[in-house]
Parts: sequence; structure tokens; C-alpha cells
Amino acid sequence: MAGARALLRHCPLLLPQDRHGTAYEGFVTAQGRDFHIRVLLPVDLQLKNARIECSWRLKKILHGYRHILKQRLHSCPDLVSFMVELKTVLEIALKNTQDLHISRPPEYYSCLVRDLEILGWNRVAYVDTGLTTVKLKAEDSCGRQHLITLKLNAKYPTEPPGCLVDFPVPFAVSWMPQNSLIDIYNQFLAALESLKEFWDALDEIDGQTWVLEPENPTRSATTRRIAIGNNVSVNVEVDPRHPKMLPECYFLGADHEVNPLRTKLNNNMHLWDPEISLLQNFRELLEIDFPSRVVLEKSDFAKDCGICYAYRLQGSAPDHVCDDPRCGQPFHQACLYEWLQGLPTSRQSFNVIFGECPYCNKVRKSKDSTFPL
Repeated sequence: MAGARALLRHCPLLLPQDRHGTAYEGFVTAQGRDFHIRVLLPVDLQLKNARIECSWRLKKILHGYRHILKQRLHSCPDLVSFMVELKTVLEIALKNTQDLHISRPPEYYSCLVRDLEILGWNRVAYVDTGLTTVKLKAEDSCGRQHLITLKLNAKYPTEPPGCLVDFPVPFAVSWMPQNSLIDIYNQFLAALESLKEFWDALDEIDGQTWVLEPENPTRSATTRRIAIGNNVSVNVEVDPRHPKMLPECYFLGADHEVNPLRTKLNNNMHLWDPEISLLQNFRELLEIDFPSRVVLEKSDFAKDCGICYAYRLQGSAPDHVCDDPRCGQPFHQACLYEWLQGLPTSRQSFNVIFGECPYCNKVRKSKDSTFPL
């Protein structure tokens, strides 16, 4: 309910079209103008698999920002966060669209070219023909490559350009009329270094474990689902501002496999050491060594869902396992819930449904992720 209230507060003209919260239609407002939009979510409410439909006018305005919006779909935790991001991008797009029809004084071009020459053309990744969009590249102290996209309006340098970055936290520019692109670039470099430990932690996880989701994480992604084995995985969400602290995490798998891991984590939580890496902390607290993708691919870990017979459903791997050790069949949550719903013997209590496993007839339970808790 809190999510519904937040959405109503930020987008009062965007209304739910079904009781499951998988379809929304209405208008998004920016600069006093309303734009028709429809948001269609999968049954598991994963934003990365959402479909956005909009009017031709809105589509035209956001054409140059599609990759940014796609990144935001993958990184935003919920629909409210994405709609806030969409409105921000739309505000920038509308401002730049209006600026295209404003004749720019000669001083604009001379100032911009001067700033680019001082900054160095080797740091410029892209400049459009109208000199309104500039992409700058940078390398952090660990050799990771990054881009910042600048959308300049006709009043530059009196007003700052819009900045788009692939960060897990907001990037706010400090700007004075006497500032230039060099000042933004230096702030960009400082922001990269402030996120160094966060990216170090996730790079270590990506390089030394089998990350099930996301398949191709962006630099703004804060979560990793790490394979452990025997159809067991752990979902970890790292705080970008405190990457060395114990992150939020939960285990996925059969109860008889997951419960010992939960017990170890709870018993050893006091041993968490911020002086060592996040991955090493998990190894010591759980008393395991995360196997690599090569090792796990030879096991039964990557078994297909027992209902849809696919490994990935809208980008997600199976995240439920039958609790019977003799069965251990994995399922996608959405598939299992739909299966249990169709059984006449199933019973439901709030958002949890109980019914028989399609393989061993053991009673299984599944939560409806579309039902608000």
C-alpha cells in the first residue's frame, strides 16, 4: 500500500489497470505537459522485464535517452523509483528539445570548443553535429572505463548542462556561472573514486563466483544473485555508500539446504570484518567457498524450470526448489504460483498458496509477488 501511495504522489495521473499491479496507464507530467504512457510489468514485477508503451510524441522526445531508461529499468528497485527517474530524464529531454529551436550565440560555441580543448580531445568520446550533446570518457584508479553524457542548453555556461551517468547513487553537479566542463569532469572523477570500494566489491564477486542475476550488470546495479550449489543461491544487495558493511541478503533454495546457511550467517554475523573484502567475509561467515561457473555448469545447478522447461523466464533463473531432498526440482516463482493456482486441492492464505509439487506431490508453498504485503 505504501508503494501505491508513493506512486500516486509522484504520478497522480498514472493508474493501475488490474488488481495484481502489473499494468498501469495514464499520463506522466513534465514542464506542465501531460504525456500518455502505459507500463506493463511481468507477474514477478521485475522492472528489467517491463514493457513501456507511449505516444509517438513522447517516444520522439525520449529517442536519444533510450539506453539511459533501459539502464534505469535494470537498476531501479521499484516502479515508483523508475517513474521518478523517467520524469527527471523527461525534464532534461524537454529542455534540450526546446533548446534545439533556440539560436545559440557565437559565444556558446567558442566557449564550448575552448573548454573541450582545455579538457583534451582524448577525453571526448562523442560530440553531436549540433554541439549540444557531449560524451566524456574517464578511467578510474582501477582502470575501469566510464562515460558521462552532457546535454548542453543554449545558456551554457551560465546554466549547467544536464548530466547522465551509470551510477548507483545520484550524481549532483555543483555549478557556478564561471564554471566549465573541466569542473564537471573533475567532479565526475571524484565521484568515481568515491564509488571505488563499491565497484571493487562487485567486480570481485563477478570475477570469482557465478552470478546468476543480473546477466549483464551495469555499473549502477547494486544486487547480485550468487550461485552456491545444489540449487542454492544467495541474493546480495550492496550499499554503494557503505560497501564494506554487511549487506542485505537472503537465500534461495530448498529449506533443508538453506537453513544451515542461515544459521551459520546468524551465528557468525558478529565476525564480519570491514577490513577484508565482502566476498571473503561471506566465505568465512558461511564457511564455504563459492564455486566458479565452470564447476557449477557441470552439476545439476543449471537445471531448467520443471514447469516451463526453460532456464530463464523473462531474464530470471529458477528461484524456488522443492523442499523434498529426493526431489529438489527447481521452478520459477511465477511458474510455480500459476501451477498451484490451477490445482483444485490448493489452498491460499493471504499472498501464500499451498499445493502439491508437480513432481513428487509434496506440499509446496509459493508467494504471489504481485500481492502487497
